[in-house]
Amino acid sequence: MHLLRGERISKSFGGVRALNGVDFHISEGEIVGLIGPNGAGKSTLFSVICGVPPDSGAILFHGQDIVGLRPDQICVRGIVRTFQQPRPFGNLTVLENVASAVLFGRHSRRPVRMAEARAVALQVLSFLKLEHRSGSLAGGLLLVERRRLELARAMATQPRLLLLDEVMAGLTPTETQEMMDMVLKIREERGITILVVEHIMKAVMGISQRIIVLSYGTKIAEGTPQEIAENDEVIKAYLGEKVA
Repeated sequence: MHLLRGERISKSFGGVRALNGVDFHISEGEIVGLIGPNGAGKSTLFSVICGVPPDSGAILFHGQDIVGLRPDQICVRGIVRTFQQPRPFGNLTVLENVASAVLFGRHSRRPVRMAEARAVALQVLSFLKLEHRSGSLAGGLLLVERRRLELARAMATQPRLLLLDEVMAGLTPTETQEMMDMVLKIREERGITILVVEHIMKAVMGISQRIIVLSYGTKIAEGTPQEIAENDEVIKAYLGEKVA
């Protein structure tokens, strides 16, 4: 059984079809890349997985349809996402931001004291090499630190499936490589399954075992990084028919 499976997912906004009958699956322990040109439907698919109702289709997590559940209910079950634009609580410390995520994740199935939440948060920050900023206000962080904090808040919910939405956007080449290493470490040491949207092709090709390609809301290809790099339909979607 797949950890997550989407069946014929469609979603429109007004007259714009953002997703058109998309089928996909993610197996336990995979890192799957989700790519496509701007407007392909990648972020919409993330939103639908995390609680925005599709117009049609089913999303099965451990074999159970989660369509209709609220985002917080989906988070408690073990699916959490990051956002392209990190928006931490700027007037709270880094530690307080992560501790608040502990209180609303899978830990929330039982009563959690703030002392325990802070202890879990410190462990996550240490894992992501951000513990030295634990007492700093989140509003004063650098971009790379905000991206790590966004990742820390997601991990603090104790996810089984982590959806990463352009966590490397705006980073330097060195910072991008560090983030790639961190994503691999999350999968290898924490056993968390990952679905990642990323425009930096070197990054998504370097960490993904399998890649799904969307274009105008339709899945046009799926395969290993090498298969995707050599796929004429994918090249046409990115570079145009004349180049392909």
